[in-house]
Amino acid sequence: MTIGRRIENDHQETCEVETQVDAGHTEAGTSVRASRAIAVIAIAQLFGTSLWFSANAAMHDLQTSWHLSATGIGWLTNSVQLGFIVGTLISASTGIADRLPTSRVFAVCGLLGAALNALFALCSSGVASAIVFRFGVGIALAGIYPLGMKLLVTWAPKRAAQTLAWLVAMLTLGTASVHAIRGVLDNVSWHLVVLTSSLLAVAGALMVLSLGEGPYTRRAAPGALISGVGAVFRIREFRAAAFGYFGHMWELYAFWTLVPMLVVRAVAGGPMESPRDVALLSFFIIGIGAVGCVAGGFFSKWFGSARAAFIALLVSGSLCLIYPLVADKFHGVTPLALLAVWGLAVIADSPQFSALSVRACPPEQIGGALTLQNSIGFFLSACSIFASTSVYHSLGAWISLLLLPGPVLGLFAMSPLLAKKPRW
Repeated sequence: MTIGRRIENDHQETCEVETQVDAGHTEAGTSVRASRAIAVIAIAQLFGTSLWFSANAAMHDLQTSWHLSATGIGWLTNSVQLGFIVGTLISASTGIADRLPTSRVFAVCGLLGAALNALFALCSSGVASAIVFRFGVGIALAGIYPLGMKLLVTWAPKRAAQTLAWLVAMLTLGTASVHAIRGVLDNVSWHLVVLTSSLLAVAGALMVLSLGEGPYTRRAAPGALISGVGAVFRIREFRAAAFGYFGHMWELYAFWTLVPMLVVRAVAGGPMESPRDVALLSFFIIGIGAVGCVAGGFFSKWFGSARAAFIALLVSGSLCLIYPLVADKFHGVTPLALLAVWGLAVIADSPQFSALSVRACPPEQIGGALTLQNSIGFFLSACSIFASTSVYHSLGAWISLLLLPGPVLGLFAMSPLLAKKPRW
């Protein structure tokens, strides 16, 4: 009997070990698949969001051929923002963000945005028609940016702070990429520059369509509408993260819109004042934010998303105050260096705010909650873009003071999150 029991126990232990090994292999395989999916989504996000500022890359050409002022450029940028706001409201109010397959919505919106962007390049005869096409591009982007965030969470929900950091880093590079295209293709028509971003968006759409949904996808009930999604603002942690994000958004897109103008002012009369150099410097100042996003993701592992977001917002807010004092006295390298630091910090907090929001809201409402949060944030960004571009020629470098209230109010709103023990 003793020998029989030993044999039985040995067999049972062997089975347990084999089960643990199989589970380990399965978990490792899932992790590898998730990492590959995250890479695909991040690159697709880079390609898709290249549509966002494609008109800004053609700023110099449009100013010459259409006689555009800074206000006109602001209207072109804001038409995308307003389209994005309308698109996100439609998505949240109809439940599209949580009821339909995320990868398919992303792909359809990517293809639609690419087509409307191409029409902007090929069919626009002036500002009025351009605004209509750019508005449509904004609607399409509502199915790319927030749903890209949701798609990432369906693949690796426990690594949201780090994976969202990579996603927003790609958004930043996508935003900056049009300036790089303009810098490299400085001798070609602006139409070709814009069409290049359409080709990138098509590639991104096809990449996500072939990927499909993540293993942690949660669908909302058929009756989930904006009233249910809006209820997440009753959650104290979500509300603090969202209002911190709103302060960040007042600053972010207005800064990105102003970058080429601030660069032109900083290099005026120097060896780097050609349109090509301005485009490449603008790419660097905006694109370096991708490094800030990734750094913020690593920082959040040890100190939490709230502290990472707070530090980034504090740095960018401080530069709103410091920059005009320096830019009024110096030209060339010094203000450009400050702009680079500003570009590094101004976007680093964005993925951490999104991660905090994901953590705070129910899993089945993540898509709608992020979409609604984006909608309000981009409405604020449209207001700040309109305000800053309207008075830029009057204020010059001091325009940065108009961006300062966003970081100040954002820091105040998110302060309750700092008292909590880090969980990311």
